[in-house]
Amino acid sequence: MKPFYLLLTTTLLTLLILWVASGEWHVRFAGNVGMSVMLLFTALGHFMFSKGMAQMLPPFVPYRVPLVWITGVIEVAAAIGLMIPSFRHLTALWLILFFILILPANIYAAFHTIDYQKGTNDGPGLSYLWLRMPLQLIFIAWVWFFSW
Repeated sequence: MKPFYLLLTTTLLTLLILWVASGEWHVRFAGNVGMSVMLLFTALGHFMFSKGMAQMLPPFVPYRVPLVWITGVIEVAAAIGLMIPSFRHLTALWLILFFILILPANIYAAFHTIDYQKGTNDGPGLSYLWLRMPLQLIFIAWVWFFSW
């Protein structure tokens, strides 16, 4: 939930600051700032908790830790891409695909009760999916809405 709260808070603060500064509502820009900040925050996790995040992938997946690092770099690139108007639409499409592709890792982690921050198997389990799956849909809808 931390990423979602960060997304909302950053978007609302950006919206408010821009309204006070310009007297106009820059909704699209604020939404993209919020998503970019959230992506930078979640990318940090890919580097701080790479061992635990690697456990979210099935053992048959090769090079799991480097793959976690690569996905962290992808999140940083997406955060930058959303802020560049000429790249925003393409970035949004790739980001939506990215959100869809990482969902199986979240499902695997839930079924195997993985706590990615501790790198243990005492995570929240299936209850995590009741939160994560709708949240993933919200992220996809957010990117779609604020990128067009």
